[in-house]
Amino acid sequence: MVMAATARTVEEIFKDYTARRAGLVRALTDDSDEFYAQCDPGKLQIGKFLFFPREKENLCLYGHPNERWEVTLPADEVPPELPEPVLGINFARDGMNRNDWLSLIAVHGDSWLLSVAFYLGARLNRNDRKRLFSMINDHPTVFEVVTDRKPREKPSIDSGSKSRGSTKRSSDGQVRSNPKQENYHAAEDEHTDTLCGSCGGNYNADEFWIGCDICERWFHGKCVKITPAKAETIKQYKCPSCCIKRNRP
Repeated sequence: MVMAATARTVEEIFKDYTARRAGLVRALTDDSDEFYAQCDPGKLQIGKFLFFPREKENLCLYGHPNERWEVTLPADEVPPELPEPVLGINFARDGMNRNDWLSLIAVHGDSWLLSVAFYLGARLNRNDRKRLFSMINDHPTVFEVVTDRKPREKPSIDSGSKSRGSTKRSSDGQVRSNPKQENYHAAEDEHTDTLCGSCGGNYNADEFWIGCDICERWFHGKCVKITPAKAETIKQYKCPSCCIKRNRP
């Protein structure tokens, strides 16, 4: 229970996640032949030793922090030190198409990775939990890697666009929509994973946002006390954090 009781940072938890994920990916891709053999329903291999138990065992696939994988029996302790992977991955092996079986194990592997990460992050605050999930979500899932499904690339945000949802007046005094705003709304769904650099809240098309020209992070206008009207007068916006950094000797 030492691992669960130790306070961890977002970066430490993410490093643990990526290492365990690498182990699972290796088991289901480069080492898939070995993994498939170790999950033979009629035998159990532990290290270099091969056993032929009378009854089928409930095997699990583990990814370890050293980027290695292991097929073995679940932990005996109750409750376990960490959430356990799905049991009995060997039961369905010979009753399914091999690729379908590997894909199924990949899905359960993704679920296990998330459960471990958020178990370790139980003591994180709300914003850090959002940041952790955002970091995890930037990587393709084990399932996407195993099935060779390419996730949609995260669209780049034009740092030259000062704000989202702003308007400008033409020389005749008529209010006209910012052309960049129109382009943004055309791909609005592609930006739903953007988080406010101040409060960590998700993007909402109904709210005013402004982008920092230094760190390129986006913020709710209300969080940094910038209104749409004030944004129109700013040539280069610097968020509070960047202003503090520039003022340091």
